[in-house]
Amino acid sequence: MIFRQAIGTQSYVFATLRELLAKATPPRSGDRLAGVAADTAEEMIAARMALADVPLRQFLQDMVVPYEDDEVTRLIVDGHDLLAFMPISSLTVGSFRDWLLSDAATPEVLRGVAPGITPEMAAAVSKLMRNQDLILVAKKCEVITRFRNTIGLRGRMSVRLQPNHPFDDVRGITASILDGLMLGSGDACIGINPASDDPAVLGGLVRLLDEVITKLDMPTQSCVLTHVTTSLDLINQGAPVDLVFQSIAGTEAANKSFGIDLAILKEAHNAGLSLKRGTLGQNVMYFETGQGSALSANAHHGVDQQTLEARAYAVARAFDPLLVNSVVGFIGPEYLYDGKEIIRAGLEDHFCGKLLGLPLGVDVCYTNHAEADQDDMDNLLTLLAAAGVTFVMGVPGADDVMLNYQSTSFHDALYIRDLFGLKRAPEFDDWLQRVGLSGADLRIRDRDGLLPDLAARLIA
Repeated sequence: MIFRQAIGTQSYVFATLRELLAKATPPRSGDRLAGVAADTAEEMIAARMALADVPLRQFLQDMVVPYEDDEVTRLIVDGHDLLAFMPISSLTVGSFRDWLLSDAATPEVLRGVAPGITPEMAAAVSKLMRNQDLILVAKKCEVITRFRNTIGLRGRMSVRLQPNHPFDDVRGITASILDGLMLGSGDACIGINPASDDPAVLGGLVRLLDEVITKLDMPTQSCVLTHVTTSLDLINQGAPVDLVFQSIAGTEAANKSFGIDLAILKEAHNAGLSLKRGTLGQNVMYFETGQGSALSANAHHGVDQQTLEARAYAVARAFDPLLVNSVVGFIGPEYLYDGKEIIRAGLEDHFCGKLLGLPLGVDVCYTNHAEADQDDMDNLLTLLAAAGVTFVMGVPGADDVMLNYQSTSFHDALYIRDLFGLKRAPEFDDWLQRVGLSGADLRIRDRDGLLPDLAARLIA
């Protein structure tokens, strides 16, 4: 289908829905690198005007990546819930935006239509939205998941405690865990990005985290963020794996570059479920995504990176995850050049993930060669908290010494909690009070007297 839009005397033609979506996207370096971005601001506005008139039904007929070539497309099409789609089936992309912003789109209604929204629909409507629109609609989307605690309740924000170490040193990791716990972080999970891929080292880290959680009787879950096939091997060896992790992308070819496909993810999901380690629920998967991954793998099919990011959420949605995390600025300035592009992308990712029914968190981060700084991250963190973000990262000093990028610190999470009055997962808040780390007002207390006690319990 060809799309046309006139602005004054100038007429713009977009040969495919794929091209229209790309040209309508807010500026970002990855789309310029891929050669799919609008050439001028006027062309971008023309594409948005044309996109606003596209019926949502068009996205069920016109695939941005061919059905016969891509298993992610087949997952989206074959898994589409037509009954859930019916309340919005008569809308165009533009009227869908208006409806999302209206009082008719309540949290309950949005939860009901989520299975009927395809990733391309979510991406399309996001391209017509200002930042405030993305924040307002995402705030209305409540997605609740459970393993050993309850994540995603309204008025709460969780934190993944990220105690990475460049040599996977047990003492260094344990010290970072204690630091994070003393500052009230860790209810999303305690998750280590290992430096090693040695199965013996990884098994040791899995057992370390299990020991910490068990000895402290802590209502949270652990994850060693290794490849899904390694997690499968660890499960088969009897290791105490809580969450099964994998990075995912929005095309079959990009996922192949990660060494995965949908069949492997299904096998891993079933293996995680078989352990029955959750006490409140069995959401056992943890996925990470990020705009630009398909482009970096030369697996983008000419589709803009934000639409492909939304398609990655279709992969995640198929496996009922506890956590999904957009590592928004991690890949680098080739894909998101500066703070403005990172902020916009973070809000888009959060909006699309929540709209599709996912427990979306954001690693508010940047690499040191990007045109961004910690003030940009403060801005994005604050905007995401206003939008009801499910969880963020807690990194010692906001500086990950293993991955060598800048993220958010334990103190940043305390700032957001104070600013918005956000609590943690209720079971984790109860634990903090029980061990004396917080008072009845849930504020973190002076930790100096408690550190030796917790350390002694771990060493015992």
